[in-house]
Amino acid sequence: MATKMKRRLADDLLESLKEARDYFAGKKTGAVVHRVIPSQSDAREARHKLGLSQREFASFIGTAVGTVRKWELGTRQPSGAARTLIEVIKAEPKAVRRAIAKNKSAA
Repeated sequence: MATKMKRRLADDLLESLKEARDYFAGKKTGAVVHRVIPSQSDAREARHKLGLSQREFASFIGTAVGTVRKWELGTRQPSGAARTLIEVIKAEPKAVRRAIAKNKSAA
């Protein structure tokens, strides 16, 4: 019984891989495609947690105000490093504020 189930699972996996290969080759398949787009409100949420304007937030994290605007509008997505910083700000805004303040006063 277990061998039969393993064989069926293996067949299902193989069929899925073939379907994925065909999809990426541009062939018509029955595949259902889900695209995950990061929330455009993440940067806004982080900025609000710090109580900053877009201009202040851009200066705070070291980027251009136009970049922050585009993140908030959803026309651009933050890079890996910026995305990580935004997530940390959302989780621990006071800690980030303290860390950046220490860094600026030491410079």
